[in-house]
Amino acid sequence: MARTYNEVYLDMRRRLREGGVEDPSLEARRLLALASGYTDAELIARFFLFAGEDTEKKARQLTYRRLNGEPLAYIAGGWEFYGLPFLVDRNVLIPRIDTEVLVFTALELMKDVPDPRILDLCCGSGCIGCTLAKKLPTARVIFADISPEAMAVTRKNVSLHRLAQRSVCMNADALSPPPLRMENFDLLCCNPPYITTAEMETLDPSVKDWEPAMALDGGEDGLVFYRGVLENWKSVLKDDGILIFEVGEGQAEPVRALMTEHGFYNLGCALDTIGVQRAVYGRKR
Repeated sequence: MARTYNEVYLDMRRRLREGGVEDPSLEARRLLALASGYTDAELIARFFLFAGEDTEKKARQLTYRRLNGEPLAYIAGGWEFYGLPFLVDRNVLIPRIDTEVLVFTALELMKDVPDPRILDLCCGSGCIGCTLAKKLPTARVIFADISPEAMAVTRKNVSLHRLAQRSVCMNADALSPPPLRMENFDLLCCNPPYITTAEMETLDPSVKDWEPAMALDGGEDGLVFYRGVLENWKSVLKDDGILIFEVGEGQAEPVRALMTEHGFYNLGCALDTIGVQRAVYGRKR
């Protein structure tokens, strides 16, 4: 028997709740919107119309994928970051609100810099560099990541936000020296892998089983990439250029110490929404 969108939604919400999904109401609505091809607002306006067999079938398939542990962002193929849409797939981390503090801080540090040159290292989806480029209309951004699959996602997001004329995408290893002629950047921003290898086993299955391990695992102490970037990539910054890292909980002090060892000064730190020291920055001496 044909059911309305509201009836399909209520059934999906019940299944998601029974499956332990944290916010079943929001996710059921988002999944049903995907299944129907409508926006959330268009779906709500049609809640008491009949959904149709194809929509119900797609809704069942999407609900099964979510109950199987697949994150909503990967099912949807996109996620919001800093109020902007970004394409994502399993080759990149899902953008998180924790990282928005890095972007906010970088924007404050760059607001008086004319035509800033920015490097987004370990860029993943490119959400950091794209957001900075959108908010700084004269900025030029280079995106770099070791994963060709991640760079493919970055290129799609550069295109989505119409930033191709001010952007360059390239494969590069944060643990190796940069390519020749990489120099004179005003800002190097980096959200590197920083989960310790031991902690990788304790991550929530929605992260451990779905998001790319190479973008998460920061080695035995979680600091491998901070050392690598400081040892290999400091040279790309101009004098007084700024390096800003995202760091994990409890890592701000050791990362600050590493930056001091490598001659950075005017060190600072920014807190995330729950008071964790989340972004560490300093100037190249």
